[in-house]
Amino acid sequence: MHYDLTDLRLFVAIAEARNLTRGAERVHLAASSASHRMRLLEASIGTPLLVREPRGVSLTRAGDALLRHARQVFAQLEQMHADLTPYAKGVRGHVSLWANTHATHAFLPDSLAAFLKRHPQVSISLEEHTSPEVVMAVARGEVEVGVVAESIEGAEVELLPYRADRLVLIAPADHPIAQRTRTPFAAVLDYPFVMLHSGSAIHTFTMNAAAALGRHLEVRIQVRSFEAVCRMVSAGVGLGLVPRSALADGPPREPLAVIELEEPWAQRDLKVCVRKREQLSRFAADLVACLTGSGADLP
Repeated sequence: MHYDLTDLRLFVAIAEARNLTRGAERVHLAASSASHRMRLLEASIGTPLLVREPRGVSLTRAGDALLRHARQVFAQLEQMHADLTPYAKGVRGHVSLWANTHATHAFLPDSLAAFLKRHPQVSISLEEHTSPEVVMAVARGEVEVGVVAESIEGAEVELLPYRADRLVLIAPADHPIAQRTRTPFAAVLDYPFVMLHSGSAIHTFTMNAAAALGRHLEVRIQVRSFEAVCRMVSAGVGLGLVPRSALADGPPREPLAVIELEEPWAQRDLKVCVRKREQLSRFAADLVACLTGSGADLP
């Protein structure tokens, strides 16, 4: 069955306006022409799509289904256009990169800026996911390059050193635990926390760490960056869990206590994750060389 994009665009306009004449106006067609096209479309499909009413139209069940699919078609066309546009502007390569929250916020901005400066013909799409999600996506071949803080046993991937860092607990200077230098994670779970937004990799990781101890983490507020976590903790909102590198740019406006966590998982050595390095595309291989410092492209 053949579907004409003009007819689909007209149908979506009519369905959204709930009126044939106004829908036709949106796509710059006469009402008579629009009505004729809709009848031909219905005849082609073999079922009514619109219920003609005195003051407009409503959709049949088939019309509802077509509207849903037509919207998806146009969304995919827009995405196709967005993906192809860089090539028209001279971009000749693209790399998909998935990384956990830690890498995305702390290290990758500088690393990717250095890489893109040296490779202006390459574009990169960066998505934030938990480390296990990144590893599995790379193992399945869905993504060429990932940056993770942990692997999955049995996953057929290669891990290459990227950066070393450690998660630390931060607290207001006058908090009861501020005088400690070290603490187990279980000892602070009675206090409220400031966290990155729900859905971020570090949010998921921290909630799972609490659940593994049979506890539930009380999240008082969620924010969008490690800097905001530090500001909220400084203001006395709660405790925070951040990479030590997030504190490297200087102290916040108010003093913070930094407490080491005794858990082995607090050590977050980041690694570049690939399926097989020798099978990488040229641009992905260049990116890996830049991230790992194994070639001329040092970050």
